[in-house]
Amino acid sequence: MRDKDKPPSAQNLHELFDVVNERDEVVGRAPRGEVHARGLWHRAVHVFVFDRAGRLFLQKRSLAKDKSPGLWDASCSGHVDAGETYDAAARRELGEELGFEPADPPVRWLRVGASEPTGWEFIWVYRLVHEGPFVLNPHEIDTGEWHPIARIRELMTSDPERFTRPFREIWSVVAVDL
Repeated sequence: MRDKDKPPSAQNLHELFDVVNERDEVVGRAPRGEVHARGLWHRAVHVFVFDRAGRLFLQKRSLAKDKSPGLWDASCSGHVDAGETYDAAARRELGEELGFEPADPPVRWLRVGASEPTGWEFIWVYRLVHEGPFVLNPHEIDTGEWHPIARIRELMTSDPERFTRPFREIWSVVAVDL
């Protein structure tokens, strides 16, 4: 696809993120574009939404995304805005991407340290049970589907490149608990 044929970016390159150190302590703030261009450590959340049958809802990222367009990812994910807590970001992202905000924040499941595979993001991974339906934000998500865990394991073995790098990194940790 030629650049002029690409959809406009779904991101605001000027939104501010907290820049953090190796202990995930805030040491400054910088615009999104600078954070990504310079590989600065920052914060993100990923929420895994399961149904009562144990299937995981995955999203296929919009082609307008600046990172990993068109790849499969966690149910919802996003950056923690400057001054925002991880828990508040998880609730906000559920609203922005899936169209619902739970009364209470989802449960923190595990933490993944910043590294190249995570895009230099410290990530808190959350989990919750919700049956939907969801109202998918077309600027963020092309489509979403429920997947049995066995199917995700199969795809991660046969075709891992269809998933985002952060999702693959997280999956390598959570798959043992599923």
